Amino acid sequence: MLEGLGLRDVRTLLNSGNAAFTAPKSAPFALSERIEEAMSRRLRVTAKVTVVSVSELQAVVHAVPLSTNGRHPSRLTVGFLRTPADEKRVDEVLRQKWGPDELAKGPRVVYVWCPESVLESKAFDAIGRAAGDGITARNWSTVTKLLAMTRG
Repeated sequence: MLEGLGLRDVRTLLNSGNAAFTAPKSAPFALSERIEEAMSRRLRVTAKVTVVSVSELQAVVHAVPLSTNGRHPSRLTVGFLRTPADEKRVDEVLRQKWGPDELAKGPRVVYVWCPESVLESKAFDAIGRAAGDGITARNWSTVTKLLAMTRG
């Protein structure tokens, strides 16, 4: 399906719903909408798609503001925000204290360290409610695998 949209070098990461590909220059949000439409038409699946460039993904990994040393990668989550309006909706959540959870913001992303688990995290839940379908989250392990996938 992605190749049918003119995307090249398509690779997927297991059954995670994540794909890496080479695309002609276009705005990420416009490309997201094209993929959403194709999924709806061809697969009869309605889902939001967030496109992240390789340079954005590199920045997310290299500039992580929370410690990753000695921490289990499944407890660090990166929420990728679709639009600037989605970023504004999570700002209030980021200003609050959330017990043992740690939060930080980066360009188009929110980092959430959930020491007890993502399912137990009140901060992660609040961010999800604030952003709605304007956010998609991946754990640190998946984020670093996606970056590695773009390199080879």
